[in-house]
Amino acid sequence: MPLLHSKILGEGKPLLILHGFLGMSDNWKTLGSKYAENGFQVHLIDQRNHGKSFHSPDFDYDFMSTDVEHYMGHHNIESAAIMGHSMGGKTAMHLSVAQPELVNKLVVADIAPKFYPPHHQLIIDALLELDFNQISSRKQADEMLSQNLADFGIRQFLLKNLYWVEQGKLGLRFNLDVLKNKMEEIGENINATSTYQNQTLFLRGDRSEYILPHDFSQIRKHFPSAEIETVENAGHWLHAENPLQFFEKTLSFLNS
Repeated sequence: MPLLHSKILGEGKPLLILHGFLGMSDNWKTLGSKYAENGFQVHLIDQRNHGKSFHSPDFDYDFMSTDVEHYMGHHNIESAAIMGHSMGGKTAMHLSVAQPELVNKLVVADIAPKFYPPHHQLIIDALLELDFNQISSRKQADEMLSQNLADFGIRQFLLKNLYWVEQGKLGLRFNLDVLKNKMEEIGENINATSTYQNQTLFLRGDRSEYILPHDFSQIRKHFPSAEIETVENAGHWLHAENPLQFFEKTLSFLNS
């Protein structure tokens, strides 16, 4: 079974961090370094079909949580704190209810245990318009993306995936063909009766609609020990929009 790619920072208690849809471990480098400075061995992980990890036509949360389980076995990690944003939060939830002995603390960033209808079509369509036979720089890629995606922040997030496939030829690290076809898998929920009893922190952005007050009872049904906190001045990318408050809240929880 292929092993997920990761960057490992620091020494101490293991903390695994899982990025969101179309993201990569690099998105967490700055925060990861801060956790490493505070006594954690931080594993910044690329999930399958993302970053530098392997590409596969198999893509759902069962596969992704099994990937993390395999990764932990390879690195002799018996139990870890696991933090996941959005899609990564769903992977972390799946792992924690399936293999609770592997997860001693769970942090879920701006995603709830519920079904989300597919809502990334606009982004996928814009990415499919990129013609890498005509693009030879990041600036050109941004200009082409901007014709379909007005949001500068989202374009910069996506363009972190740009890399030189070979000399003179740019491409994107994520497996766009599979992600395009398996997009509905991103919104899937955990099993209706699954629970995880250990300490859990759900963080929501005050400007995000991914976790709403009426989701709180569903969160506590699956995660009875859950604390639910709000990060101010932040939307869905709360760890990037208010990294200081995100870090303070998560570090306080991880050290509690």
